[in-house]
Amino acid sequence: MGRESIVGFLENKTILVTGATGYLAKVFVEKILRVQPKVKKLYLLLRASDANSAIERLNKEVIGKELFKVVREKYGERLNSFLSEKVSAVAGDISFEDLGVKDSHLRDEMWREVDVVLNFAATTYFDDRYDNSLGVNTLGALHVMNFAKKCLQIKMLVHVSTAYVCGEDSGLILEKPFIMGKAKKGTDKIDIEEEKEVIQEKLSELLSENASETEITQFMKNFGIERARMYGWPNSYVFTKAMGEMLLMHFKEDLPLLIIRPTMITSTYKEPFPGWIEGLRTVDSVIVGFGRGKLPCFISRPQLVLDVIPADMVVNGIIVAMAARGKQSSETIYHIGSSLRNPIQSIDLRDICFDYFSENPLINKNDGMPVKVIKGTNFTTMASFYLYMAIRYQLPLKALRVATMVFQRYQSTYEILDRKIKLVLRLVDLYKPYTLFEGIFDDTNSEKLRIAARETFPEEADGFSFDPLEIDWEDYMIDVHIPGLVKHVMK
Repeated sequence: MGRESIVGFLENKTILVTGATGYLAKVFVEKILRVQPKVKKLYLLLRASDANSAIERLNKEVIGKELFKVVREKYGERLNSFLSEKVSAVAGDISFEDLGVKDSHLRDEMWREVDVVLNFAATTYFDDRYDNSLGVNTLGALHVMNFAKKCLQIKMLVHVSTAYVCGEDSGLILEKPFIMGKAKKGTDKIDIEEEKEVIQEKLSELLSENASETEITQFMKNFGIERARMYGWPNSYVFTKAMGEMLLMHFKEDLPLLIIRPTMITSTYKEPFPGWIEGLRTVDSVIVGFGRGKLPCFISRPQLVLDVIPADMVVNGIIVAMAARGKQSSETIYHIGSSLRNPIQSIDLRDICFDYFSENPLINKNDGMPVKVIKGTNFTTMASFYLYMAIRYQLPLKALRVATMVFQRYQSTYEILDRKIKLVLRLVDLYKPYTLFEGIFDDTNSEKLRIAARETFPEEADGFSFDPLEIDWEDYMIDVHIPGLVKHVMK
Protein backbone atom coordinates (compact mmCIF):
# COMPACT_ATOMS: atom_id res chain seq x y z
CA MET A 1 0.00 0.00 0.00
CA GLY A 2 2.99 2.32 0.05
CA ARG A 3 4.08 4.61 2.87
CA GLU A 4 1.38 7.26 2.78
CA SER A 5 -1.12 6.96 5.62
CA ILE A 6 -4.80 6.29 5.09
CA VAL A 7 -5.76 9.69 6.47
CA GLY A 8 -2.90 11.18 4.46
CA PHE A 9 -4.43 9.89 1.25
CA LEU A 10 -7.50 12.03 1.93
CA GLU A 11 -5.52 15.21 2.50
CA ASN A 12 -6.08 17.91 -0.11
CA LYS A 13 -8.42 15.67 -2.11
CA THR A 14 -11.55 16.96 -3.81
CA ILE A 15 -14.26 14.32 -3.65
CA LEU A 16 -17.62 14.12 -5.42
CA VAL A 17 -20.25 12.07 -3.58
CA THR A 18 -23.50 11.13 -5.32
CA GLY A 19 -26.58 10.05 -3.40
CA ALA A 20 -25.41 12.21 -0.53
CA THR A 21 -28.66 11.98 1.45
CA GLY A 22 -28.47 8.18 1.56
CA TYR A 23 -27.62 6.31 4.76
CA LEU A 24 -24.18 4.99 3.82
CA ALA A 25 -23.15 8.19 2.01
CA LYS A 26 -23.84 10.21 5.15
CA VAL A 27 -21.71 7.88 7.26
CA PHE A 28 -18.92 8.32 4.70
CA VAL A 29 -19.17 12.12 4.64
CA GLU A 30 -19.22 12.31 8.44
CA LYS A 31 -16.09 10.14 8.67
CA ILE A 32 -14.16 12.29 6.20
CA LEU A 33 -15.06 15.56 7.94
CA ARG A 34 -14.23 14.09 11.35
CA VAL A 35 -10.87 12.44 10.62
CA GLN A 36 -9.43 14.61 7.85
CA PRO A 37 -10.12 18.35 8.24
CA LYS A 38 -7.54 18.96 5.51
CA VAL A 39 -9.71 17.41 2.82
CA LYS A 40 -9.90 20.06 0.12
CA LYS A 41 -13.57 19.87 -0.86
CA LEU A 42 -16.60 17.58 -0.77
CA TYR A 43 -19.09 18.11 -3.57
CA LEU A 44 -22.32 16.46 -2.46
CA LEU A 45 -24.78 15.73 -5.26
CA LEU A 46 -28.40 15.92 -4.10
CA ARG A 47 -31.64 15.60 -6.02
CA ALA A 48 -32.94 19.15 -6.03
CA SER A 49 -34.47 21.65 -8.42
CA ASP A 50 -31.90 24.38 -7.76
CA ALA A 51 -28.94 25.40 -5.60
CA ASN A 52 -31.06 26.75 -2.75
CA SER A 53 -33.09 23.54 -2.56
CA ALA A 54 -29.86 21.54 -2.55
CA ILE A 55 -28.48 23.60 0.34
CA GLU A 56 -31.74 23.15 2.23
CA ARG A 57 -31.57 19.37 1.78
CA LEU A 58 -27.91 19.35 2.80
CA ASN A 59 -28.63 21.17 6.07
CA LYS A 60 -31.78 19.24 6.90
CA GLU A 61 -31.08 15.73 5.64
CA VAL A 62 -27.31 15.47 6.03
CA ILE A 63 -25.52 17.89 8.36
CA GLY A 64 -28.57 18.32 10.59
CA LYS A 65 -28.76 14.64 11.48
CA GLU A 66 -27.72 13.33 14.89
CA LEU A 67 -24.98 11.38 13.09
CA PHE A 68 -23.00 14.63 12.85
CA LYS A 69 -23.13 15.51 16.56
CA VAL A 70 -19.48 14.49 17.08
CA VAL A 71 -18.43 16.72 14.16
CA ARG A 72 -20.48 19.57 15.62
CA GLU A 73 -18.82 19.07 19.01
CA LYS A 74 -15.36 18.89 17.43
CA TYR A 75 -15.60 22.15 15.51
CA GLY A 76 -17.91 24.07 17.82
CA GLU A 77 -18.28 27.69 16.77
CA ARG A 78 -16.03 27.10 13.76
CA LEU A 79 -18.44 24.53 12.27
CA ASN A 80 -20.29 26.83 9.86
CA SER A 81 -17.14 28.40 8.44
CA PHE A 82 -15.51 24.96 8.19
CA LEU A 83 -18.50 23.50 6.33
CA SER A 84 -18.83 26.50 4.01
CA GLU A 85 -15.18 26.00 3.04
CA LYS A 86 -15.22 22.21 2.75
CA VAL A 87 -18.72 21.21 1.62
CA SER A 88 -20.60 22.26 -1.50
CA ALA A 89 -24.19 21.16 -2.18
CA VAL A 90 -24.77 20.39 -5.86
CA ALA A 91 -28.27 20.13 -7.35
CA GLY A 92 -28.39 17.24 -9.77
CA ASP A 93 -29.60 13.77 -10.65
CA ILE A 94 -27.52 10.83 -11.90
CA SER A 95 -30.40 9.74 -14.13
CA PHE A 96 -29.24 12.46 -16.55
CA GLU A 97 -26.04 13.06 -18.49
CA ASP A 98 -23.52 15.28 -16.70
CA LEU A 99 -25.44 14.25 -13.56
CA GLY A 100 -28.11 16.82 -14.30
CA VAL A 101 -25.86 19.66 -13.09
CA LYS A 102 -27.33 22.71 -14.85
CA ASP A 103 -24.90 25.32 -13.54
CA SER A 104 -22.21 25.31 -16.25
CA HIS A 105 -19.70 27.24 -14.12
CA LEU A 106 -20.08 24.76 -11.25
CA ARG A 107 -19.85 21.84 -13.66
CA ASP A 108 -16.61 23.15 -15.17
CA GLU A 109 -15.22 23.76 -11.69
CA MET A 110 -15.95 20.17 -10.70
CA TRP A 111 -14.32 18.83 -13.86
CA ARG A 112 -11.20 20.86 -13.04
CA GLU A 113 -11.00 20.00 -9.35
CA VAL A 114 -12.45 16.56 -8.57
CA ASP A 115 -9.92 13.82 -7.71
CA VAL A 116 -12.24 11.01 -6.61
CA VAL A 117 -15.87 10.22 -7.44
CA LEU A 118 -17.95 8.01 -5.15
CA ASN A 119 -21.28 6.78 -6.45
CA PHE A 120 -23.60 5.96 -3.56
CA ALA A 121 -26.76 6.93 -5.45
CA ALA A 122 -29.25 4.09 -5.89
CA THR A 123 -32.87 3.15 -5.57
CA THR A 124 -32.85 0.18 -3.20
CA TYR A 125 -36.51 -0.86 -3.27
CA PHE A 126 -36.79 -4.47 -4.39
CA ASP A 127 -39.88 -3.64 -6.44
CA ASP A 128 -39.39 -0.07 -7.53
CA ARG A 129 -40.71 0.94 -10.94
CA TYR A 130 -38.51 -0.65 -13.58
CA ASP A 131 -38.03 2.61 -15.44
CA ASN A 132 -36.81 4.26 -12.23
CA SER A 133 -34.51 1.39 -11.23
CA LEU A 134 -32.94 1.18 -14.70
CA GLY A 135 -32.54 4.96 -14.86
CA VAL A 136 -30.74 5.22 -11.52
CA ASN A 137 -29.01 1.89 -10.87
CA THR A 138 -27.96 1.05 -14.42
CA LEU A 139 -27.84 4.13 -16.64
CA GLY A 140 -27.05 6.35 -13.66
CA ALA A 141 -23.87 4.36 -13.02
CA LEU A 142 -22.79 5.00 -16.61
CA HIS A 143 -23.58 8.72 -16.29
CA VAL A 144 -21.41 8.90 -13.17
CA MET A 145 -18.56 7.14 -14.98
CA ASN A 146 -18.82 9.48 -17.98
CA PHE A 147 -18.75 12.47 -15.63
CA ALA A 148 -15.68 11.07 -13.85
CA LYS A 149 -13.87 10.64 -17.18
CA LYS A 150 -14.28 14.38 -17.81
CA CYS A 151 -12.55 15.26 -14.53
CA LEU A 152 -9.02 16.38 -15.38
CA GLN A 153 -7.51 15.29 -12.04
CA ILE A 154 -9.45 12.03 -11.63
CA LYS A 155 -7.70 9.39 -9.55
CA MET A 156 -10.52 6.84 -9.37
CA LEU A 157 -14.22 6.09 -9.47
CA VAL A 158 -15.65 4.20 -6.50
CA HIS A 159 -18.99 2.55 -7.22
CA VAL A 160 -21.00 1.21 -4.28
CA SER A 161 -22.98 -1.80 -5.42
CA THR A 162 -24.37 -4.71 -3.37
CA ALA A 163 -23.12 -8.23 -2.79
CA TYR A 164 -26.56 -9.49 -3.79
CA VAL A 165 -25.96 -8.73 -7.45
CA CYS A 166 -25.13 -12.45 -7.35
CA GLY A 167 -28.87 -13.11 -7.48
CA GLU A 168 -29.77 -16.48 -6.01
CA ASP A 169 -26.35 -18.08 -6.45
CA SER A 170 -25.32 -20.52 -3.73
CA GLY A 171 -22.04 -21.78 -2.32
CA LEU A 172 -18.95 -19.58 -2.24
CA ILE A 173 -19.59 -16.40 -4.20
CA LEU A 174 -16.40 -14.86 -5.54
CA GLU A 175 -15.36 -11.22 -5.94
CA LYS A 176 -15.51 -11.34 -9.71
CA PRO A 177 -16.99 -9.03 -12.36
CA PHE A 178 -19.95 -9.66 -14.63
CA ILE A 179 -19.55 -10.27 -18.33
CA MET A 180 -21.40 -7.67 -20.37
CA GLY A 181 -24.84 -8.97 -21.34
CA LYS A 182 -24.49 -12.40 -19.73
CA ALA A 183 -27.71 -13.58 -18.09
CA LYS A 184 -27.90 -15.95 -15.14
CA LYS A 185 -30.42 -18.19 -16.86
CA GLY A 186 -31.67 -18.75 -20.36
CA THR A 187 -29.78 -18.17 -23.57
CA ASP A 188 -30.91 -14.62 -24.24
CA LYS A 189 -28.24 -11.95 -24.02
CA ILE A 190 -29.10 -8.92 -21.90
CA ASP A 191 -29.29 -5.89 -24.17
CA ILE A 192 -29.56 -2.77 -22.00
CA GLU A 193 -30.58 -0.60 -24.96
CA GLU A 194 -33.37 -3.07 -25.64
CA GLU A 195 -34.48 -2.86 -22.01
CA LYS A 196 -34.77 0.93 -22.40
CA GLU A 197 -36.83 0.49 -25.56
CA VAL A 198 -39.16 -2.12 -24.02
CA ILE A 199 -39.82 0.19 -21.08
CA GLN A 200 -40.72 3.08 -23.38
CA GLU A 201 -43.01 0.83 -25.43
CA LYS A 202 -44.85 -0.32 -22.29
CA LEU A 203 -45.20 3.24 -20.99
CA SER A 204 -46.56 4.41 -24.37
CA GLU A 205 -49.08 1.55 -24.40
CA LEU A 206 -50.27 2.37 -20.90
CA LEU A 207 -50.65 6.06 -21.72
CA SER A 208 -52.59 5.26 -24.89
CA GLU A 209 -54.95 3.17 -22.74
CA ASN A 210 -55.45 6.13 -20.39
CA ALA A 211 -54.03 4.17 -17.47
CA SER A 212 -53.87 6.07 -14.19
CA GLU A 213 -50.55 6.92 -12.55
CA THR A 214 -51.29 4.32 -9.89
CA GLU A 215 -51.91 1.66 -12.54
CA ILE A 216 -48.74 2.63 -14.41
CA THR A 217 -46.68 2.46 -11.24
CA GLN A 218 -48.02 -0.96 -10.29
CA PHE A 219 -47.46 -2.29 -13.80
CA MET A 220 -43.89 -1.00 -13.93
CA LYS A 221 -43.13 -2.54 -10.54
CA ASN A 222 -44.37 -5.93 -11.67
CA PHE A 223 -42.70 -5.55 -15.06
CA GLY A 224 -39.33 -4.96 -13.40
CA ILE A 225 -39.65 -8.15 -11.36
CA GLU A 226 -40.74 -10.06 -14.47
CA ARG A 227 -37.73 -8.88 -16.51
CA ALA A 228 -35.34 -9.58 -13.63
CA ARG A 229 -36.58 -13.13 -13.16
CA MET A 230 -36.57 -13.78 -16.89
CA TYR A 231 -32.78 -13.25 -16.83
CA GLY A 232 -32.16 -15.02 -13.50
CA TRP A 233 -32.26 -12.29 -10.83
CA PRO A 234 -34.90 -12.23 -8.06
CA ASN A 235 -35.90 -8.56 -8.26
CA SER A 236 -35.39 -5.36 -10.22
CA TYR A 237 -33.04 -3.88 -7.60
CA VAL A 238 -30.25 -6.45 -7.89
CA PHE A 239 -30.88 -6.92 -11.61
CA THR A 240 -30.41 -3.23 -12.40
CA LYS A 241 -27.41 -3.00 -10.05
CA ALA A 242 -25.82 -5.95 -11.88
CA MET A 243 -26.39 -4.26 -15.24
CA GLY A 244 -24.82 -1.11 -13.81
CA GLU A 245 -21.69 -3.08 -12.94
CA MET A 246 -21.64 -4.56 -16.44
CA LEU A 247 -21.60 -1.08 -17.99
CA LEU A 248 -18.85 0.14 -15.69
CA MET A 249 -16.54 -2.81 -16.35
CA HIS A 250 -17.22 -2.70 -20.09
CA PHE A 251 -16.69 1.03 -20.61
CA LYS A 252 -14.16 1.96 -17.92
CA GLU A 253 -11.21 2.05 -20.37
CA ASP A 254 -8.22 3.33 -18.36
CA LEU A 255 -10.28 4.90 -15.56
CA PRO A 256 -9.23 3.38 -12.20
CA LEU A 257 -12.38 1.70 -10.83
CA LEU A 258 -13.38 0.23 -7.48
CA ILE A 259 -16.61 -1.71 -7.05
CA ILE A 260 -17.61 -2.12 -3.41
CA ARG A 261 -20.18 -4.82 -2.67
CA PRO A 262 -21.48 -4.61 0.90
CA THR A 263 -23.86 -7.23 2.22
CA MET A 264 -26.83 -6.28 4.47
CA ILE A 265 -25.83 -3.03 6.18
CA THR A 266 -26.76 -2.45 9.81
CA SER A 267 -26.25 0.33 12.37
CA THR A 268 -22.85 1.78 13.22
CA TYR A 269 -20.63 -0.48 15.32
CA LYS A 270 -18.39 2.18 16.87
CA GLU A 271 -18.18 5.40 14.88
CA PRO A 272 -19.04 8.16 15.28
CA PHE A 273 -20.98 6.43 18.06
CA PRO A 274 -22.59 2.98 18.29
CA GLY A 275 -26.08 2.26 17.04
CA TRP A 276 -26.89 5.09 14.64
CA ILE A 277 -29.16 4.01 11.83
CA GLU A 278 -31.62 5.61 9.47
CA GLY A 279 -34.54 3.73 7.97
CA LEU A 280 -35.13 -0.01 7.94
CA ARG A 281 -32.42 -2.08 6.31
CA THR A 282 -33.23 -5.54 4.92
CA VAL A 283 -32.82 -7.58 8.10
CA ASP A 284 -34.41 -4.91 10.28
CA SER A 285 -37.91 -5.64 9.01
CA VAL A 286 -37.66 -8.98 10.81
CA ILE A 287 -36.42 -7.36 14.01
CA VAL A 288 -39.17 -4.73 13.97
CA GLY A 289 -41.76 -7.43 13.29
CA PHE A 290 -40.62 -9.30 16.39
CA GLY A 291 -40.64 -6.19 18.54
CA ARG A 292 -44.17 -5.25 17.53
CA GLY A 293 -45.46 -8.79 18.05
CA LYS A 294 -46.48 -9.01 14.41
CA LEU A 295 -44.29 -11.82 13.16
CA PRO A 296 -46.32 -15.00 13.58
CA CYS A 297 -44.02 -16.90 11.26
CA PHE A 298 -40.42 -16.86 10.15
CA ILE A 299 -39.31 -18.29 6.79
CA SER A 300 -35.77 -19.53 6.96
CA ARG A 301 -33.70 -22.62 7.50
CA PRO A 302 -32.39 -22.53 11.10
CA GLN A 303 -28.73 -22.92 10.12
CA LEU A 304 -28.97 -20.47 7.25
CA VAL A 305 -26.25 -17.80 7.46
CA LEU A 306 -27.23 -14.13 7.40
CA ASP A 307 -24.60 -11.73 6.13
CA VAL A 308 -24.80 -8.43 7.96
CA ILE A 309 -22.14 -5.76 8.45
CA PRO A 310 -22.19 -2.42 10.34
CA ALA A 311 -22.26 0.75 8.25
CA ASP A 312 -19.08 2.24 9.72
CA MET A 313 -17.15 -0.93 8.83
CA VAL A 314 -18.34 -0.62 5.23
CA VAL A 315 -17.17 2.99 5.12
CA ASN A 316 -13.82 2.04 6.64
CA GLY A 317 -13.41 -0.62 3.96
CA ILE A 318 -14.22 1.89 1.24
CA ILE A 319 -11.65 4.39 2.50
CA VAL A 320 -8.90 1.78 2.91
CA ALA A 321 -9.64 0.47 -0.60
CA MET A 322 -9.39 4.04 -1.92
CA ALA A 323 -6.01 4.52 -0.27
CA ALA A 324 -4.81 1.21 -1.70
CA ARG A 325 -6.10 2.01 -5.19
CA GLY A 326 -4.30 5.32 -4.99
CA LYS A 327 -1.13 3.27 -4.70
CA GLN A 328 -1.96 1.30 -7.86
CA SER A 329 -3.57 -1.74 -6.26
CA SER A 330 -4.76 -4.10 -8.97
CA GLU A 331 -7.93 -5.28 -7.22
CA THR A 332 -11.27 -3.93 -8.42
CA ILE A 333 -14.07 -5.71 -6.53
CA TYR A 334 -14.43 -6.03 -2.76
CA HIS A 335 -17.09 -7.91 -0.80
CA ILE A 336 -17.54 -6.30 2.59
CA GLY A 337 -19.50 -8.66 4.79
CA SER A 338 -19.29 -11.30 7.50
CA SER A 339 -20.67 -14.64 6.28
CA LEU A 340 -17.31 -16.26 5.54
CA ARG A 341 -15.32 -15.21 8.61
CA ASN A 342 -17.90 -14.54 11.32
CA PRO A 343 -21.32 -15.90 10.37
CA ILE A 344 -24.54 -15.38 12.31
CA GLN A 345 -27.34 -17.87 11.73
CA SER A 346 -30.97 -16.91 11.24
CA ILE A 347 -32.06 -18.96 14.26
CA ASP A 348 -29.60 -16.98 16.41
CA LEU A 349 -31.11 -13.69 15.25
CA ARG A 350 -34.61 -14.92 16.03
CA ASP A 351 -33.57 -15.97 19.55
CA ILE A 352 -31.73 -12.69 20.14
CA CYS A 353 -34.79 -10.67 19.07
CA PHE A 354 -37.07 -12.71 21.30
CA ASP A 355 -34.76 -12.33 24.31
CA TYR A 356 -34.29 -8.58 23.77
CA PHE A 357 -37.96 -7.67 23.36
CA SER A 358 -38.99 -10.01 26.18
CA GLU A 359 -36.71 -8.02 28.50
CA ASN A 360 -37.32 -4.64 26.85
CA PRO A 361 -40.85 -4.76 25.44
CA LEU A 362 -42.20 -2.00 23.27
CA ILE A 363 -45.32 -0.21 24.50
CA ASN A 364 -48.48 -0.57 22.45
CA LYS A 365 -49.56 2.96 21.52
CA ASN A 366 -53.25 1.96 21.53
CA ASP A 367 -53.61 0.52 25.04
CA GLY A 368 -50.34 1.55 26.72
CA MET A 369 -49.52 -2.07 27.52
CA PRO A 370 -46.20 -3.86 26.85
CA VAL A 371 -46.18 -5.74 23.56
CA LYS A 372 -45.97 -9.48 24.10
CA VAL A 373 -43.50 -11.06 21.70
CA ILE A 374 -43.69 -14.57 20.31
CA LYS A 375 -41.06 -16.67 18.59
CA GLY A 376 -43.54 -17.65 15.95
CA THR A 377 -43.52 -20.66 13.68
CA ASN A 378 -40.41 -21.26 11.62
CA PHE A 379 -40.96 -22.51 8.07
CA THR A 380 -38.01 -23.97 6.22
CA THR A 381 -39.71 -24.14 2.82
CA MET A 382 -42.20 -22.07 0.86
CA ALA A 383 -44.46 -25.13 0.56
CA SER A 384 -44.86 -25.34 4.33
CA PHE A 385 -45.56 -21.60 4.48
CA TYR A 386 -48.29 -21.81 1.83
CA LEU A 387 -49.91 -24.70 3.68
CA TYR A 388 -49.90 -22.68 6.91
CA MET A 389 -51.50 -19.68 5.18
CA ALA A 390 -54.11 -21.86 3.48
CA ILE A 391 -55.15 -23.48 6.77
CA ARG A 392 -55.06 -20.26 8.82
CA TYR A 393 -57.11 -18.20 6.37
CA GLN A 394 -59.14 -21.06 4.88
CA LEU A 395 -58.00 -20.34 1.37
CA PRO A 396 -57.25 -22.55 -1.65
CA LEU A 397 -53.60 -23.55 -1.62
CA LYS A 398 -53.34 -23.08 -5.39
CA ALA A 399 -54.56 -19.49 -5.10
CA LEU A 400 -51.74 -18.64 -2.72
CA ARG A 401 -49.07 -20.19 -4.93
CA VAL A 402 -50.32 -18.58 -8.13
CA ALA A 403 -50.79 -15.16 -6.54
CA THR A 404 -47.27 -15.20 -5.17
CA MET A 405 -45.61 -16.41 -8.35
CA VAL A 406 -47.11 -13.93 -10.79
CA PHE A 407 -48.83 -10.86 -9.38
CA GLN A 408 -49.78 -9.13 -12.58
CA ARG A 409 -51.49 -12.18 -14.06
CA TYR A 410 -54.33 -14.48 -12.99
CA GLN A 411 -56.14 -11.50 -11.48
CA SER A 412 -59.34 -13.49 -10.93
CA THR A 413 -57.44 -15.84 -8.63
CA TYR A 414 -55.53 -13.05 -6.94
CA GLU A 415 -58.62 -10.92 -6.28
CA ILE A 416 -60.17 -13.50 -3.94
CA LEU A 417 -57.45 -12.75 -1.43
CA ASP A 418 -57.79 -10.20 1.34
CA ARG A 419 -55.64 -7.04 0.98
CA LYS A 420 -53.64 -7.91 4.11
CA ILE A 421 -52.89 -11.39 2.80
CA LYS A 422 -51.83 -9.94 -0.56
CA LEU A 423 -49.35 -7.72 1.24
CA VAL A 424 -47.95 -10.64 3.23
CA LEU A 425 -47.53 -12.70 0.07
CA ARG A 426 -45.93 -9.80 -1.75
CA LEU A 427 -43.39 -9.25 1.03
CA VAL A 428 -42.63 -12.97 1.32
CA ASP A 429 -42.13 -13.16 -2.43
CA LEU A 430 -39.73 -10.20 -2.38
CA TYR A 431 -37.73 -11.31 0.64
CA LYS A 432 -37.57 -15.08 0.17
CA PRO A 433 -34.38 -14.87 -1.96
CA TYR A 434 -32.69 -13.50 1.18
CA THR A 435 -34.44 -15.46 3.93
CA LEU A 436 -33.63 -18.68 2.03
CA PHE A 437 -30.31 -17.49 0.57
CA GLU A 438 -27.60 -20.17 0.66
CA GLY A 439 -24.56 -18.25 -0.53
CA ILE A 440 -21.41 -17.33 1.38
CA PHE A 441 -19.54 -14.25 0.20
CA ASP A 442 -15.85 -14.77 -0.37
CA ASP A 443 -13.87 -11.74 0.79
CA THR A 444 -10.34 -12.66 -0.22
CA ASN A 445 -9.66 -9.22 -1.70
CA SER A 446 -10.98 -7.51 1.42
CA GLU A 447 -8.90 -9.74 3.68
CA LYS A 448 -5.76 -8.93 1.69
CA LEU A 449 -6.64 -5.27 2.15
CA ARG A 450 -7.07 -5.70 5.92
CA ILE A 451 -3.73 -7.51 6.24
CA ALA A 452 -1.91 -4.87 4.19
CA ALA A 453 -3.45 -2.05 6.24
CA ARG A 454 -2.52 -3.68 9.57
CA GLU A 455 1.04 -4.31 8.46
CA THR A 456 1.63 -0.92 6.84
CA PHE A 457 -0.36 1.37 9.13
CA PRO A 458 -0.70 -0.38 12.51
CA GLU A 459 -1.41 2.95 14.24
CA GLU A 460 -4.45 3.52 11.98
CA ALA A 461 -5.79 -0.04 11.98
CA ASP A 462 -8.33 0.47 14.75
CA GLY A 463 -9.65 3.70 13.30
CA PHE A 464 -10.31 2.10 9.91
CA SER A 465 -11.17 -1.46 10.88
CA PHE A 466 -13.65 -3.46 8.84
CA ASP A 467 -12.82 -6.89 10.23
CA PRO A 468 -16.02 -8.85 11.04
CA LEU A 469 -14.07 -11.04 13.45
CA GLU A 470 -14.18 -8.15 15.93
CA ILE A 471 -17.94 -8.46 16.28
CA ASP A 472 -19.68 -10.48 18.97
CA TRP A 473 -23.07 -10.70 17.29
CA GLU A 474 -25.10 -11.25 20.43
CA ASP A 475 -23.50 -8.28 22.20
CA TYR A 476 -23.77 -6.09 19.12
CA MET A 477 -27.42 -6.91 18.48
CA ILE A 478 -28.53 -6.61 22.11
CA ASP A 479 -26.41 -3.65 23.20
CA VAL A 480 -26.04 -1.67 19.97
CA HIS A 481 -28.15 -2.51 16.95
CA ILE A 482 -31.60 -3.22 18.35
CA PRO A 483 -31.44 -0.28 20.83
CA GLY A 484 -30.35 1.88 17.89
CA LEU A 485 -33.32 0.71 15.85
CA VAL A 486 -35.69 1.45 18.72
CA LYS A 487 -34.23 4.91 19.29
CA HIS A 488 -33.68 6.14 15.75
CA VAL A 489 -36.23 4.27 13.63
CA MET A 490 -39.03 2.81 15.75
CA LYS A 491 -39.44 5.96 17.85
